[in-house]
Amino acid sequence: MRIYSSLLILILALMLLTGCQYAFVSGHTDKVGMLVETTIHDQAWGQQGYKGLQLIQEEYGVDVYFKEGVKTAPQTAQAVAELVDKGATVIFGHSSVYGNYFRDLHEAYPDVHFIYFNGQFSADNVTSLNFSADAMGFFGGMIAGKMTETNKVGLVAAFEWQPEVEGFYEGVKFQNPDAEVEIAFTNSWEDTEKALALYRQMEEDGADVFYPAGDIFNIPMIRAAQDDGHYAIGYVSDQSSIARNTVLTSTVQRVDRVYNIAMKRYLEGELPGDVQSFDFQEGAIEMGAYSPMVPAEFQQKMEKVVQKYKNTGQLPGQ
Repeated sequence: MRIYSSLLILILALMLLTGCQYAFVSGHTDKVGMLVETTIHDQAWGQQGYKGLQLIQEEYGVDVYFKEGVKTAPQTAQAVAELVDKGATVIFGHSSVYGNYFRDLHEAYPDVHFIYFNGQFSADNVTSLNFSADAMGFFGGMIAGKMTETNKVGLVAAFEWQPEVEGFYEGVKFQNPDAEVEIAFTNSWEDTEKALALYRQMEEDGADVFYPAGDIFNIPMIRAAQDDGHYAIGYVSDQSSIARNTVLTSTVQRVDRVYNIAMKRYLEGELPGDVQSFDFQEGAIEMGAYSPMVPAEFQQKMEKVVQKYKNTGQLPGQ
């Protein structure tokens, strides 16, 4: 009994020395943190993440913290340590880049559940939330294929691995087999200068509909298309308010809903440490408002096509 008491005192002393003055309880948390690679003010991916964090705060009454500009492994390690010191036992990494960083960190924080987006790594306390983005790309491509007058469409994406890239190409070709799709990558979510240079090259080649599939550069590209009298497909959020006649529709990823689903499952003790996928069926992805430039009958066709996909999981032509 004396040995047991001494051991208990030692454990409590260690917790105090390491700053752990709170108890970790599986399936319960009072504090949630989020790491953002860029900024919450980008009107796209970062902003969507912040909305998700706000929804969690409102829905579950927890304290929330976020850190912007967390890009590297050392920055992530420091940010995680600071969030844990504040008492966070759930930490969202709002980017695929955090998969590798959480791989290195998760064993040091066994009582923290790490959640990040669009990766394949998972562990007992690491969950990856993946958007099945090929369908949203396909539907955006159908709109682009319908609305191009030059039969040339431009896609500027951040990375080649983005599922919406292939989906967009297939959607354009399904709707308009004669259309050409020029695809280029910035290899960065933020490189607006390169994205606009690629846009200019595509425009010179005759493209008149553009899909800027990146976080920071999509709005500058939409504005450039507006200035030049071209069309664009919005990305991640409904961007029709930026240029109503220019933005034909948007491929919307409802990050806030996915955050809420993940948090609900965690609190219920039902969030597994694995890779989970979300699509139109879960309400995680949807099409944004249609521009009045898109013919009403084609809007109706798209609504039926999207609904059929929700019901069957099959894209047109499959």
